This record gives sequence, C-alpha cells and structure tokens, in this order.
Amino acid sequence: MPLLQQTDKLSPMQRTHEDRARLAIIAHDGKKADLVAFATFNRARLAEYELIATGATCDLLRDKVGLEVERVTPGPHGGDVQIASRVVEGKVDAVIFLVDPLDKHPHDPDIQTLLRICNVRNVPLATNIATADVLISSPLLESVRAAS
Repeated sequence: MPLLQQTDKLSPMQRTHEDRARLAIIAHDGKKADLVAFATFNRARLAEYELIATGATCDLLRDKVGLEVERVTPGPHGGDVQIASRVVEGKVDAVIFLVDPLDKHPHDPDIQTLLRICNVRNVPLATNIATADVLISSPLLESVRAAS
C-alpha cells in the first residue's frame, strides 16, 4: 500500500515526527496577542503539527499556550532567514506569519525574502488570522508531509 494511503489512515497524533506536517509560526510584536488568542483557541489542532517558531513567538506558544515548539533565532536577528532556509530545504510545509502591516520593521528585507521564498517554493503562507484558520483546518495540510 502506498505511503500516502497508509499515513492517511493514521490519526494526526499517531503520526511520527517524520509524517507530521511542519508548520513555522512567526508573529510581529503588534500581532503577538492575536497569535496567543488564535493558538489558545486552536491548541489541539496546532499540537497535531511539528511546530517551529522564531524567538519570542516560540516562547509565547510554549509558556502561554503549552505547545511543543522548536525555537529558532528571533526574527530581527535572522530567524526569518532561518525559516526561509528551511522552506528552501523542504523542511517546512507551511508558514503562519502574522504580519503587522501598520508598523515599520528594520528587518523588512528578511521578511520579504521569506514571503518570496514561500511563493517561489509554493509553500502555503498565512499572513493573518483568517488565512491561518483556513490553513490549519485544511485536510490537505495534514497529508502534505506524506506526499513529499
């Protein structure tokens, strides 16, 4: 039986780390409260994924929401580029990047690189709560790791 069909029969919590979709999460400072509310409401769903997050975003997801998250460098110190690199390597299957469009960001070139790489590599990218809800609710995201 092909791997995709075998994996589809497993519940998300029965999947190994290799089978679970890998979701990167980033939030600008002005969107961190929104992220905590989103993640708290969707805690069980997010726990189905292998999560990676930048600096303070990771700390909030761990400390305030209780999720298991791999931490990379804070965004302004290169974390956005680390996530972009993982997208290129095929080690990230989707990205939630809650962007604050009303604030200036000194590391904007890094942010634009990540957004561009997601588009070049055809990696799902949510930049607001509405699209993040759709992204984590999609059955396609659950099967993306098995198909790769």
